[in-house]
Amino acid sequence: MPTQYKSTFGEPQGYSRMAIAFHWLIALLIASAFAIGLVMTSIPGFTPTKLRYFSWHKWIGVTAFVLAAARIVWRATHRAPPLPAHMSRWQRGAAHAVHALLYILMIAVPVTGYLYSSAANVPVVYLGLVPLPRIISPDPEWKAILKTAHVTLDYGLAALVLAHVGAALKHQWIDRDRLLSRMIPFLK
Repeated sequence: MPTQYKSTFGEPQGYSRMAIAFHWLIALLIASAFAIGLVMTSIPGFTPTKLRYFSWHKWIGVTAFVLAAARIVWRATHRAPPLPAHMSRWQRGAAHAVHALLYILMIAVPVTGYLYSSAANVPVVYLGLVPLPRIISPDPEWKAILKTAHVTLDYGLAALVLAHVGAALKHQWIDRDRLLSRMIPFLK
């Protein structure tokens, strides 16, 4: 059975396989980067383990950024299925606002992390093989600003993800409108 099917009016009722793949892969990367970030920042000093976690965190961030950019291009060229007709105006507005902020933060969090690394004079070598260019010169003032921005935006992203998950679960089990089944087809 295809993941995306059409209503009688020709609008998609479910997300395409590509949209679902982007969603879950980026969700996994964001959760992994956040978890590794919490662990690595709790390790005192600069141990080999902490440095390895920092590398993994950066690799995941770069990968998430590339996939998020691809996802935004995909989304701009592929129509999303409509929200359920029974949703109130404020719920539709909130859903659109949260999705827009999620897209913004999926780009802003890795960008601020990348700039923070440059300002801290710490290179980003993707997968330990590809050195990425520094966009800004090392600068202690920018380092502090970008660290704060990266952490603040990351916690904002985490809060939005929790709101997004909470709303999806509410729609699935309280409203029973099967909204979640558009992104998890086996729930149909």
